Amino acid sequence: MQNEELHYWIALSLIEDIGPVMAKRLINIFQKPERIFNATEHELRDIEGIGDKRIKAIREFRRWKDVEETIRRCRDLDISIITLNDPVYPENLKNINDPPSVLYIRGSPQERDRYAVAIVGSRRPTEYGRRVAEKLSRDLAELGITIVSGLARGIDTVAHSGSLKSGGRTIGVFASGLDRVYPPENKGLVRRIMEGGYVVSEFPPGTPPNRENFPRRNRLISGLSLAVVVVEAGAESGALITAATGLDQGREIFAVPGSILSKNSAGTNNLIKRGAKPVTSVEDIIEELAPALKGLSGYKKRKEKVWELEFTDKERDIIKIITEEPLHIDDIARRSKRPVSEVAAILLDLELKGVVRQIEGKRFEVC
Repeated sequence: MQNEELHYWIALSLIEDIGPVMAKRLINIFQKPERIFNATEHELRDIEGIGDKRIKAIREFRRWKDVEETIRRCRDLDISIITLNDPVYPENLKNINDPPSVLYIRGSPQERDRYAVAIVGSRRPTEYGRRVAEKLSRDLAELGITIVSGLARGIDTVAHSGSLKSGGRTIGVFASGLDRVYPPENKGLVRRIMEGGYVVSEFPPGTPPNRENFPRRNRLISGLSLAVVVVEAGAESGALITAATGLDQGREIFAVPGSILSKNSAGTNNLIKRGAKPVTSVEDIIEELAPALKGLSGYKKRKEKVWELEFTDKERDIIKIITEEPLHIDDIARRSKRPVSEVAAILLDLELKGVVRQIEGKRFEVC
């Protein structure tokens, strides 16, 4: 894109009175942002819902030094500037009602990132929440699905890390400029994400992580994704905002059931009561998203692998017992009413099939 055209795109994004919805409407009509700034008052007044305040903001825009500074800082920080008309603009995000007219990106977006699932949740998760978030993110990543989250403490961080551990791709969405990592302890995680995905923001460099930025960030998390999975969330968790924006955008909403005694699961359990699909394994997600995942090679391989596997009745019983949480072999034997020696042999067969794995303390979980 020519530098002059980029100036106008950034200028449009900097006008506070012109939100993403109006910016998209203006672009659809004028095609190029330069034409918006050169439009007559009469031409602008023909735009539905624009009003005198917005017309004045466009015609009297004077923040060209801020535009120049934004471009300079992006160049110095190796930040790519992607506009709504750019071919590499994320396909899923482009189709929402209010996509940002400008995105700031570090890393390498890829076409396969359209197969993406958001995983969000509590900033103070329980051990149960952490285990579930890591397992779901790893399982999805192994299928070739990109994990999207908001880089917050807790579930977000676990989701990004789980994807990276499986060699998968992940997208981190900022509520600030890309030079303002928040929380600061995630600087190392951000560097790793840029090697296996990318970080993105609609806010120019230098923007602090102000409170009002987070709801806007949340709509990007859901907008980049085919579905939103809420792992653990209290009754007033910000993750519920992501679920709500996802619902408005036509995304599938999933929630992980939790204890009715846990405050951390009050939000997720309520989502399920209101119609969100409960998740007990990655299969619940991919079965629901099957029509959208047809072009994903990892999904095809998994379907073929599942059809190839055959289980005995004893193996099915053991799988059912350890589906919800890792269990010690003694507990599995007690619940299955089988001798420990027999259960050990069954578990070994399931490990060889790649269905079960042993973790510390002779505990077993479903892969």
